[in-house]
Amino acid sequence: MKSDTVWMCVCIFLLLLDEETSSWNGSSALTMSFGNGVPASPNIRSAREAEPEWMDCIQASDKCNQDSNCSPQYRVMRQCLVGKEKEAMLDNNKECQAALEVLMLSPLYRCRCRRGMKKEVLCLQNYWTIHMGLNEGRDMENSSPYEPVAPNRHPDVFRLAAISSGMLTVAPKGFQCPDAERNCNPCIDAAKACNLNGVCKKQRTNYIATCDKRDSAKGDTCNKKRCHKVLRTFLDRVPTEFSHGLLFCPCQTEACAERRRQTIVPDCSYKDKEKPNCLELQRICHQDTLCRSRWVDYIDNCWMPPHTLSTCPNQDNHQACLASYARLIGTEITPNYVDSSVSNWTISPWCTCKGSGNQEAECLNFQRYFTNNTCLRNAIQAFGYEMYSTQDKTVTVPSTPATAKLEPSFTNAKYTPLPDGALDLGEDHSPCLCASVWVLLPSLALALILAQHAL
Repeated sequence: MKSDTVWMCVCIFLLLLDEETSSWNGSSALTMSFGNGVPASPNIRSAREAEPEWMDCIQASDKCNQDSNCSPQYRVMRQCLVGKEKEAMLDNNKECQAALEVLMLSPLYRCRCRRGMKKEVLCLQNYWTIHMGLNEGRDMENSSPYEPVAPNRHPDVFRLAAISSGMLTVAPKGFQCPDAERNCNPCIDAAKACNLNGVCKKQRTNYIATCDKRDSAKGDTCNKKRCHKVLRTFLDRVPTEFSHGLLFCPCQTEACAERRRQTIVPDCSYKDKEKPNCLELQRICHQDTLCRSRWVDYIDNCWMPPHTLSTCPNQDNHQACLASYARLIGTEITPNYVDSSVSNWTISPWCTCKGSGNQEAECLNFQRYFTNNTCLRNAIQAFGYEMYSTQDKTVTVPSTPATAKLEPSFTNAKYTPLPDGALDLGEDHSPCLCASVWVLLPSLALALILAQHAL
């Protein structure tokens, strides 16, 4: 047992060291060797750098319209996507297929959209003009129309320890107040922090006033579409340090959990008179450009198949998962906590799989993207500890891997390598490698200490 634990710690250190060296030598040789059984090719990095950069889909559309070959095919493709017969047109119409083949060679094929941009919907419409044809009738996973999220450069030692020891199925440790004598309510603390920020206070006041408004003449509790719109505005304009604090505040009392559940005013933004079938909800979302885009972005950043090495995409980037989840709020697939449970909370859209018939398995799979999503659960759990770890430096480090601190905030901008000659270190990177080793020694020491406590 002892030797296995020590070996696990050595593996953790080697993985961290390999990530540091990969930043100087291109692709990770260790990772490639484990993954494919062959050494990494020295031409991989140059091949990737040779690929054209992605372009804003609005700019790509303008560029296509100025091209005598691209422009007419773009107009044809738009016509192919109009009307109820679009699926048949995309599958069987030769003119639509020929237009798609031309457009796949244009800048529109690689274009993407920036999250929260002014003309986001227009940009997304341009993206789906091509990609609806490519994905129609197939799963749209890994088809996010948004710019790529930078991977997490430094997965923390706790999560690596969990992976190496096969502890991914261990339930996360429950949140505990930093001050044992204080009956803390992190959700109230998050609301106070929001009120101290001008933008957050204004936008929160707007969506509460809109979503809590009752129209007795129509017999409705509120205008759901208007409520969704102001919620999207809130999440687009308010810094995540405030909005995520309201959405993901950790709780150890039912009163706190209920306050967290009420954050998005569930009677208006979440619930309805009757629960629709989840597949019907997914179909409605698929027909809406914004909802469809944010849904596939959520899958892209917040879902990993079971029994995989990592729990989240982009090197366990929890921040990317939380951001993609939050951007689903205000769409047809608005998720929320289903009850006020403290330790066994569940998140799901407002839908059911009852009466799904022979599509029940497909419907349950849709629900599992929320109810059985290890990445989402770990991301929310990690956010809870991070929320208070910066306030109380005397708190001891939790021993449970899933309670690791949150990674540094991700950036949406695609990583751009330094130009040639900007930092000329020659072929010998040994000084940088040595520096990286010294930086990683504390991580190895911490892993060894945790191993001793585990024994």
